[in-house]
Amino acid sequence: MKPTSKSSARTDLIELDESEFVDGPKVRRVRKAMKSHAAVLLLAETFKILGDPTRIKIAYALAQQELCVRDIATLFELSESAVSHSLRSLRQMKLVRVRKDGKVAYYTLDDEHITHLLDEGFRHVDELI
Repeated sequence: MKPTSKSSARTDLIELDESEFVDGPKVRRVRKAMKSHAAVLLLAETFKILGDPTRIKIAYALAQQELCVRDIATLFELSESAVSHSLRSLRQMKLVRVRKDGKVAYYTLDDEHITHLLDEGFRHVDELI
């Protein structure tokens, strides 16, 4: 039987004939736990932004301490323009936020979730090294 559209708040899910699966109840539980298509796309976009080594370094530094563009640029031997560009991408995804103090803009991670994401990622790769 072919999938048909399901009329519900989850418009990205379709009706499936469970007889087509080896273990229909497991599939039903997974299906119920699945996030919306919009949430999946947003997370994929977040990982895409964090897929750049420079942005990872910047985000990790900001997980340690609030910093300004010049200090980030000096820390990683990058141009201020390159740092600003990376910070703009991180801000657009709501991964970092800015605080102005006079003429200086200080950046930090937007919330603890980002810190946890980075920590878990590094914990994973540390096991591979």
